[in-house]
Amino acid sequence: MRARRILCVVALLLLSSGGGLLGRRLYVEGKALLAHLLIERALALHLRDGASHPPWAWADTYPIAVLTVDRLRVRCPVLAGASGTSLAFGAGHIDGTAPPNAPGHSVLAGHRDREFEFLRDLAPGDVLRLRTPGAVREYLVDGAGVVPRDDGTALQPTAGDRLTLVTCYPFGGLWRSSLRYVVTAAARGVPVSQMITNSSSPSARSIRHQY
Repeated sequence: MRARRILCVVALLLLSSGGGLLGRRLYVEGKALLAHLLIERALALHLRDGASHPPWAWADTYPIAVLTVDRLRVRCPVLAGASGTSLAFGAGHIDGTAPPNAPGHSVLAGHRDREFEFLRDLAPGDVLRLRTPGAVREYLVDGAGVVPRDDGTALQPTAGDRLTLVTCYPFGGLWRSSLRYVVTAAARGVPVSQMITNSSSPSARSIRHQY
């Protein structure tokens, strides 16, 4: 009889623990879905009027563009800044590089296991489409490589209009990484001679964000 009571207590504890874990998971997933919906709403407003629209009252970032890759069925909102807060909800624009679709070299960052996981599947010639208020530009992938995080080559200004995507490497890794996977792309019409050549030479700037 005593053994049966013990088994009942253990079963109740297990059910209670499992219910708590399930409830927490549902809460986290619900929170993520709500954040996604709010960001999409703010993005739609930004694309319409060009103003800054924080997705919620206390947000320290806001959507500024949307990146799509038709071949891979990718659609990714781009948020201002590449802080941990921004990267928790989408791709982020690295401060100090050209704004998305502006003249010059724009660099975007994202997590390797979420928004920028698709970088591993990009191939030369793939079209990256970047939409901002009043403009849609296409960039053709022309290079990819792995560089140390201290290599600032991927952040340097370029002569032509270019787009670079950066994430941690290797894909699927669980620990902090000292390597970055970099995909480079040129706006349609930019000569191949203006491509970025990834190297391990030191630079005053580095890609130190953890993606």
